[in-house]
Amino acid sequence: MNNSVLIALSLTASIALSPVSIGGTVQGSTQAIKMSSFNLSSQKWQNRVLLVFAPSVNNRDYQQQMQLFNQHQNGFTERDLVLVQVLATDKSYANGQPIDESSVANLRSRFGVDQDNFRVILVGKDGGVKRSDTTPVPATAIFEQIDAMPMRQQEMRSLR
Repeated sequence: MNNSVLIALSLTASIALSPVSIGGTVQGSTQAIKMSSFNLSSQKWQNRVLLVFAPSVNNRDYQQQMQLFNQHQNGFTERDLVLVQVLATDKSYANGQPIDESSVANLRSRFGVDQDNFRVILVGKDGGVKRSDTTPVPATAIFEQIDAMPMRQQEMRSLR
């Protein structure tokens, strides 16, 4: 697969995931894209956040990670999981909405991830880091970990 197909797939997957109230909208292709701020604390007790840090969309680990996620959009929605793509040289996104450079810098600083590094970090609804990986991780492994959490167990019981 070429890079533009992978980019399109990752963006399609991001847009299809559960909506987040981060306040921005993507304008038509002839208009400017409005950047939104992304504040991790605004997600607390509402959503789990999956951060994917990478140097660019051309990064091999990033491309592999997005491929691993593309087959599992429903799993993201079911688990109130927000996908945040934090990229150094390309636009960064929270569930398909572009986020501003200040938000990107804050996330990199908070989690100590350099622009040259790849990292996947899962943040629970309580705001705590639940896992951190330096290599691509299957969505199913993340889902299994979430499903074992007490809060998720309670959510699943209330859905029955």
